[in-house]
Amino acid sequence: MTIREIRIAVDGATGRLCRTQHLTKSLLAIRDEGGIELNDGTRIVPVPLLLGRNPEKLSALAAGMGNLDWSIDRAACFADPTIEIYFDASATAGRVERAREAIAAGKHIYLEKPIADSVGDALDLARRAAAMGLKNGTVQDKLYLPGLRKVARLKNEGFFGSICSLRLNFGWWIFDGETVAAQRPSWNYMKVKGGGLILDMFPHWRYIIEHIAGPIRSVSCQARTRVPQRWDEQGMRYDVDVEDEVLATFGIEGGALAQIDSSWATRVRRDDLFSIQIDGSNGSAVAGLHQCFTQHLSDTPKPVWSVDIFEHQDFLGQWQEVPDTEPLQNGYREGWAAFLSHVVADTDFRPTLMEGAKGVQLVEACHNSNAERRWIDLPDLSL
Repeated sequence: MTIREIRIAVDGATGRLCRTQHLTKSLLAIRDEGGIELNDGTRIVPVPLLLGRNPEKLSALAAGMGNLDWSIDRAACFADPTIEIYFDASATAGRVERAREAIAAGKHIYLEKPIADSVGDALDLARRAAAMGLKNGTVQDKLYLPGLRKVARLKNEGFFGSICSLRLNFGWWIFDGETVAAQRPSWNYMKVKGGGLILDMFPHWRYIIEHIAGPIRSVSCQARTRVPQRWDEQGMRYDVDVEDEVLATFGIEGGALAQIDSSWATRVRRDDLFSIQIDGSNGSAVAGLHQCFTQHLSDTPKPVWSVDIFEHQDFLGQWQEVPDTEPLQNGYREGWAAFLSHVVADTDFRPTLMEGAKGVQLVEACHNSNAERRWIDLPDLSL
């Protein structure tokens, strides 16, 4: 058996998302289980180097993860020929500059979303990586969620027939931090730091909707700030200058419409923090993060709507749960396994930086639609 170690500079290592999902549940889990086995028997074993700004936090984290290497010197990491991949999960602000430096240094590149805050910068990164012949990608972890994998299986089996519409609901109440600690960091609410609900979540919505229904061709969007003042981690009050509630409609190639309701100022009265309903000519499905329920045309009830008579049908009970039929891994881990195999063995990898640029294109279109109060078309992007 051949072991192929691959060193990865992991930027933003001490952040919660990177620490828990990308390191503990992904790279270290892969390492501890002996790596990813390729068709020829080679096993890819990731060797992370933790990169960040705070030496005390980095050294403590590295020690707790098995005495990993760590550094606060990004330039030195880029100059190190033994480091093959640069991964960025640091703050959105500054990501483009960091990625450009990594590409110039000849590193394969994997980025958290959004890969940039403008479509011009996103395309520039994709073009630079292509010109250098570098493997590149962006995180699309939500496609590996159990609920959405079940939806994908239904689609591939032809369950829906012709898709008529989609409805996506996402969000929960984020406390303002004055008397109850907020569940999201303060930078999420600051434009200069890359905050905002559209920039944070709509890149996800693009690849999810397109994976299920097809290309998004147009968007109409309205955004609002419902909680205008918040308190940061040091207890200081600040003004929110980004949106925390967004209502949008996507026009899908072929005629379907997707209605998107996203909010950090709502309370949950549904099965999950995220839910998506797909209605088709032959059947419908409702999926959350883990579960998925279906109703086929042959099982669809025939209620009669009346303002005078209460409808006693148990509509929820008329749906069937899709069973778990395959082992499911952490979504971030699945993405890392695919990207590492792509780098080492040139296997197919769909979520390239061009896919990341499409997410940023949707973000820009939503902002423009909100500002101009009109539909915005999304033309095809190309290198």
